[in-house]
Amino acid sequence: MTSSIQLLPHRYPFPGASVQQPSTIKPEECRLSLLFSTRVTTSVLVSSIAGLTLGFSYGSRDAGLRFRAENAHRLPSSSVGWYAYHKAKNYYVLNAGVREGLKMGAKCGLWVGGFFTAEEAVDRLRGTEDSASTVVAGLGVAGAFSIWNRFPLPVATRMARSGLLFGLTFGLMEDALAVARGQRVAYVDYLLGRRGSWRDTAKEDALGT
Repeated sequence: MTSSIQLLPHRYPFPGASVQQPSTIKPEECRLSLLFSTRVTTSVLVSSIAGLTLGFSYGSRDAGLRFRAENAHRLPSSSVGWYAYHKAKNYYVLNAGVREGLKMGAKCGLWVGGFFTAEEAVDRLRGTEDSASTVVAGLGVAGAFSIWNRFPLPVATRMARSGLLFGLTFGLMEDALAVARGQRVAYVDYLLGRRGSWRDTAKEDALGT
């Protein structure tokens, strides 16, 4: 019984096959239907904006509390003094919020971009796209983050578990979207009993037969 879903060829058809050049890769054949460059650019932009917002909120709130604590012993006693106090406080809070926002935005963009880059690199090394590459990327980024921040072993272990959980969840979501679009996912074909069919079909497409 022929399926009504048109199956798309895989970007990495079979082990040993040459990877398509970037100019020949179509967006619908990629993860999330986005080319790698678009996927990384979008994720870095969104994560940087989110980090900037969170960093500004945290930095400004912390700076406001710190300013009040540092000046609690010399509160003004006149309206002019209070005006100068609040003016200085607003400047201090804004400056600290912007600095913290830029710092956190850059960090978020860097680590998220590193995750998607690692995912793509593992895809190319394995010759296929599925959640396994995403899990490896999640664990790798979590490990690099722990090493960079010099976390103790218990904290690094929790980070690894978080990276594993995120990679598995995000990877399965990407696989579900790929299957819904008619793409071939190796382990899905295996579970459905189509052993080897995805390799043969993709090989024929790659060879133009």
